[in-house]
Formats: sequence, structure tokens, C-alpha cells
Amino acid sequence: MAQFERKSVEFEDFGKFLIQSKNFSRQFCGIYQARLASLKAKVSDRAKLKWNNRTILSIVDLTKDEYKEYPCIVIGTLYKYQELKPSILKEIANELQAVPQPPRLHYCSPKDMLFLEDDVARIKLVGDLPLNALVTGLVCAIYGQGLNDGSFLVKDFCFPGPSLKPLTQLPSTSTNDHGKLLLFLSGLDLVNQVNNLPMELLADWIIGFLGNESIQEEAANIVRVIIAGNSVRGSSEIFTRKGYFQNKKKDCQFAAEIHQAIYKLDCFLSKITKSCSVILLPGEFDPSCYVIPQHPFHPKILPTASKGGNLYGATNPWIGKIGSRIIGGSSGQPILDIMKLSNIEDSPLSCLEKTLEWQHFAPTAPDTLSEYPFDKSDPLIMNEYPNIYFVGNMEKYETKLVQGIDGIDDSEGRPIRLICIPKFSTSHTAVLVNLESLHTQSISFGSA
Repeated sequence: MAQFERKSVEFEDFGKFLIQSKNFSRQFCGIYQARLASLKAKVSDRAKLKWNNRTILSIVDLTKDEYKEYPCIVIGTLYKYQELKPSILKEIANELQAVPQPPRLHYCSPKDMLFLEDDVARIKLVGDLPLNALVTGLVCAIYGQGLNDGSFLVKDFCFPGPSLKPLTQLPSTSTNDHGKLLLFLSGLDLVNQVNNLPMELLADWIIGFLGNESIQEEAANIVRVIIAGNSVRGSSEIFTRKGYFQNKKKDCQFAAEIHQAIYKLDCFLSKITKSCSVILLPGEFDPSCYVIPQHPFHPKILPTASKGGNLYGATNPWIGKIGSRIIGGSSGQPILDIMKLSNIEDSPLSCLEKTLEWQHFAPTAPDTLSEYPFDKSDPLIMNEYPNIYFVGNMEKYETKLVQGIDGIDDSEGRPIRLICIPKFSTSHTAVLVNLESLHTQSISFGSA
């Protein structure tokens, strides 16, 4: 019987999302100030290139008489007013009603308005803007002119990130990653997983216990397994004030379910890590902090799998280097939040692509997505463009290959593979990616 040695590859965690000291006493305004300060120079360069060195003014300058109806560029952070957005006061009011109101899945409405603000002032935007395709928190350059009513007429706009075009063929590469594969999973949801056969087949295939020699050789080429969140639980039950004491009785059952699911996850990972290295990201409903960046799983939560040294707990979002490729992505919260607040073709893949142009992993944080209150910097700014950019816990598998075409930054000519990883608990599907060719394929372990 043939034996195959698993291929190895260099690994580096950039560590940009690790929080060294936790201080929740700060205000969240510091995040927007740091975001604007970091991206202002880049978006300014793009604006000058796009609009032939037009004058760049601050929002306060627009109040001066000499700049009334003067064609110019203003730079700031977008704020999208949406009356349907979640509000703690509305939530309390709904709880006190006789009939609980169903949660909204989308917050866009015809009454939405867009504003641009900097460190000093705010101005209302009118004119040619795709309101439904934008969200709060984007650093943006706006070309237009101020109006007498105090608003700003928009003629065009641009963002700090690269312009992108679809790719049908990859440019030639000279990497040393030939044949080396990454395997992506997400949404194991072990609390609600009744059928364990797909996970058992998946583990057996990874460690080489399934298939003929050619299948085993392919499995030996997997250099890393990346699990993108919601491994323990894939959803959460929402309790209201009504029936509070009855809901409290569910706490013991809830804790027992979590304990059993963590034990199953530990057994599953310990089986894989005997043969292959695993990168584990937390998800929205996993035992980790709720705010992003979420810190890694504590090693004591998974005692057996953590012993061998092949289990690496990563943050969510996460970015690092595997072989010669930069890999980055999240467990899904940033993309799902953007989809609620916009109408970007109603596709998570389109939202994922937009975050490259916006140059930010989670622009809606901290407005509608909980985020740690940074003040001096915003680590969620995308300073390094990944070659493989993923999002977990999506409804279906999707992928797209794009390439930066803007000459201002070093992303020109760099291929970027976008991947939506489906929930394994419902699809029984994982995603294989070739590190050299960036060729991507789904692989299923069930009838779904």
C-alpha cells in the first residue's frame, strides 16, 4: 500500500487584529478619526488622478462665500441615516408590546439619507449617488459643488481601494506552491448537528483513510485546514422580557449543549491535527468575545486538539501568509451586516468585492457591528491585499477571480480569489484552493 507524506509550507500570522490591552472606557468616535486619518492620503491621490488635480476643500470651507457653487473635492467618512436601523430604545418598546415584532432582515428604505463628515463638520449629500449600494463608515472622496441650502451636489465619487476587473485566466506565477492545497470550512454548528457522518467522512478523507491512492495523494497535498467560525453553534435564540423566568430555566440545557458541542469539536480537531495543521477562527455564536476583532479560542477550551501543536487559534477577522500567498477573511459578520444595510446585488460575493474597493474588512463597525473601541488606529483597514479573500457561513458556495487595475498601489496585476464558504452543517460542503493556480473547487460529503 502506497504511503504519502503530507506537504509542508511556511506560515505567518500578521497579528494585526490581536488586542494587547482591553479598555472599554473609550468612546467610539476615535475609530472614525483614525480611519479617516489613515485613508485620507490614499483617497486624495486617487481623487487628484481621477479629476485632474481639482481643488480639495474641507467641509468647513464650503461655508465660505468664495466657494459657494465652486466645483471641488471634499473628503470624509460617509454616514447613512436609516430610520429602520436597530435601536435599543425601539427594541425595548417592542418587548413591551403585546405582540412581539419580528426582527427585520433588511434596513434600507426610500427615506435613507447620506451625509459626509470629517473631524469638524458634516454635510448632506444629494445628487448622483448609489444610496442603496453604500453604508456608514466608508472613507470617500466626493466631487461636486456646495449648494445655497447647505447641501453638497455630488457629480462623482471614489474610494481608497483599487479598481477591480474580473479575470478568466491567471497571470503567470513563479511560486513554489505547486500542488499545495488549502481546505476551507465554516459553520459546523455542532450543537444542532444530528448527522455526524459527513464530518466523519471529511476527517477520514483529510487524514487519508478514504478513497484510492489518487484521492489519498490529493489529501496529502492539503497543507492547512481553515475553519471560519460558528463551529460550536450556528445561531442563537433571542430572549425577551416576556417569559423571563421560564427562559431562565433553559440556561442549564443551553450550557449542557455547549459543553457537549465543544467536546465533539475537540474530538474532531484532535483527529485532524494528528495529520494536518488547522487554523481555527471563532464565529459570532462561538465561545469567544462578541465584538470584533474576536480573540482566538482559548487552548483550554479544546484541550486534546491543542496538545499536538497543529491547532492554531486565529482571530476573526484574520490575515496572514501561507506559502507565498496572503490569505485573509472573516467568519461572516461584516459581510452579513453590509447585506442588511445595502442592496449590493443581494450577493455576499459582491459585498466581499466591495470591501476591497473600500479598503476595509468591516466598514459598518462600530455603527451596526460591535467593535472594540480603538482610538489611535483602526486595524480593520486593509493595508495588505490578500491573494485569497474568504468569508464563512454563507448560504451557498460562490467564487470569483478579480485583479486590481489601478496603478496607484502595488495591487496592479495581483490576482485575488474571492470565496464564499457555505455552512457545512447544511451543505456538507468544503472548498479546496490550489495555492499556486488559485484554482478553486467545492467538495461535498453528503447528499446536499
